[in-house]
Amino acid sequence: MDYFAFQWHITDECDQRCKHCYIFSEGHPSLVEMPWERLVAVLAKIEQMCERMQRLPYLYITGGDPILHSRFWDFLELVHAHGIPFTIMGNPFHLTDEVCRRLKELGCRKYQLSIDGMEATHDRFRKPGSFKITIDKIVTLRQAGLHCAVMTTVSGINLHEIPQIIDVVVENHVDIFAFGRYCPTSADKASPDKGWHIEPYDYRDLLATCWERFERYRDSDTTFNLKDHLWTLFLYEKGIFKIPEGLDEQIIYDGCNCGNCHFTITAEGNLMACRRFNSYVGTVADDLSRVFQGERMERYRHHERFEKCARCELLRFCRGCPAVAYGYTHNFYAPDPQCWKQIQNN
Repeated sequence: MDYFAFQWHITDECDQRCKHCYIFSEGHPSLVEMPWERLVAVLAKIEQMCERMQRLPYLYITGGDPILHSRFWDFLELVHAHGIPFTIMGNPFHLTDEVCRRLKELGCRKYQLSIDGMEATHDRFRKPGSFKITIDKIVTLRQAGLHCAVMTTVSGINLHEIPQIIDVVVENHVDIFAFGRYCPTSADKASPDKGWHIEPYDYRDLLATCWERFERYRDSDTTFNLKDHLWTLFLYEKGIFKIPEGLDEQIIYDGCNCGNCHFTITAEGNLMACRRFNSYVGTVADDLSRVFQGERMERYRHHERFEKCARCELLRFCRGCPAVAYGYTHNFYAPDPQCWKQIQNN
């Protein structure tokens, strides 16, 4: 039975104000914590939805920093009692030996931290001292028997530091490493002269450099998750990924999971197709399975509308990142701004 993933923001409270954060980057009028009664009710709705759809729920519990929720441990006890697997995506600042031990006992599959550059760059994105604390807490997590994942948000500002980050995560025996691209949160940040933008061939060059690193570290403790769907294009051009023969041309096999097997739940109780752009589809007061099967979510399953991808042989396997495209154009179906593939007009 397949999983259905829920990225659940249980609180907006956070120790940092990251420059690329979707909550704080353009200002935020108030910090919201999902109340206990709603946490309990939403968990029941998640189980009901997954039972109807014959899926297994998987929770990515995040914030803000989820540990700052006033009922955090009560919530984990509840999730654990229901036997639902989960990952925590949070900050390093509260990860004591005791906290990590409790996370392990309550069934946490992995804890995801962020490294967004080498020390000076990372601390500029987040806050002074954050880089060193993050490295220290990788050790704390692993000593407690927890898997540690590190995620990097790539932009033009830290593009050149990604290979060094790979060295760092391998040296520190991180279990899983991945990166995704920054989604502009304003027209200002989408502007090439602001430093966030990456040119398509520069991004391809980055993937080539990272692939060399991944090959070098093939026998390390670190698994490299090829999260960005443009990896499919890169590996296709290298002859490593091949389109299987005999597949149904009407079925989407891989690529962006928006509208497929994922919901985002905000601390306010809104449902979103994807957290990385404005994709409101309903609220937790609604029937979740009906929202998932409804018209608002259906907008993200019209793959034939993609302006560039619909003419590409990789449509069913790639589609780049529509959230990044939306960040630049406010059009989910616009071409991925970092896709370097040339498409011939019909």
